[in-house]
Amino acid sequence: MDEYIRVAGASDIADGEFMTVEVGNETILLSRFAGDFFAVAEACTHANGPLGDGYQDGETIECPWHASRFSMKTGEVESQPAAEALTRYSIRVEGDDVLVGPPIKD
Repeated sequence: MDEYIRVAGASDIADGEFMTVEVGNETILLSRFAGDFFAVAEACTHANGPLGDGYQDGETIECPWHASRFSMKTGEVESQPAAEALTRYSIRVEGDDVLVGPPIKD
């Protein structure tokens, strides 16, 4: 993905909530925390568990399969068994449109 794609309206996702969105053949987890939007890969890096079925606690998402926890801001692992960070995606907000762009290269 090289361009930004509209995935939701800003009013579609309340603060402290998340939703899954499809961008091409990728499933992305879009969250809102403290007014900011974040986007990470939806599959847990441990066993491909569906983070979209997980639990958000502040800026942290917990996988429903084995309880790995990740920062939605950085994608970093906060609790094992996962050992690899999630891919993060660029975000832009234009008016009420939330757009997801290319993966962030750290």
